[in-house]
Amino acid sequence: MEQSSAVEKALDVLFHLHGSPEPLGVTALGRALGMPKSSAHRLLGALGRRGLVEQDARGRYRPGIGLVALGVGTLSREPVVEAARPVLEREAESLGETLFLAAARAGRIHILDKCEGPGFLRASPRVGSEVPVGATAVGKLHLAFAPEQVADGDATSRFTPETLGTRALARDVAAVRERGWASNRDEWQAGLSAVAAPVLLGERLIAAVAAAAPSARLREADLPSVAERVRSAAARVSARLRGDAA
Repeated sequence: MEQSSAVEKALDVLFHLHGSPEPLGVTALGRALGMPKSSAHRLLGALGRRGLVEQDARGRYRPGIGLVALGVGTLSREPVVEAARPVLEREAESLGETLFLAAARAGRIHILDKCEGPGFLRASPRVGSEVPVGATAVGKLHLAFAPEQVADGDATSRFTPETLGTRALARDVAAVRERGWASNRDEWQAGLSAVAAPVLLGERLIAAVAAAAPSARLREADLPSVAERVRSAAARVSARLRGDAA
């Protein structure tokens, strides 16, 4: 009986953190669930050791990356991945370039899915790989719309001579916030460019759709037109998540 009660309380913690719009401290969580602070702290410690919850820089708790593996086994079963897959496939074929789905997990941005276009030269990041925050289009989207989701320690890292410095990055992020899409040219990998747009539920950033290609093929002048296609694809993914589209 005690074991069953402990499991139920642990599930209450996970579901409450999942439903909270922001991370919660031990005191706030215990108060919300009507349990002693010591009990909440003990449960959070056990869940944290399994990666089911994690702490932010202020010590507050939020759902952890371990939840991705719990019950589903692979990233491919995430709802956003299932919603995005047919959209990515169609757009990769139509645009002729590689389409990515990326999202923040445990403070880092990871590639959740990838559909390659028919072009001979293809973008290289693999599913599951981590991409930097300050030198990629998907990273800039997170800095613009959900900075609390990412650890910005690598936002000042330089990867190529084209990587933006702190002030230039801040200006670029402000522009991303204004226009609703982001780009990078040779900033992370020399010869690689990308355009990304947000997948939103309400005003919440869920993920990002990105199109990536060799810079010689994705020229500066092409960015706005490609951005419109990527924004349309991201909007279709958002609609599928809401159940508004087939």
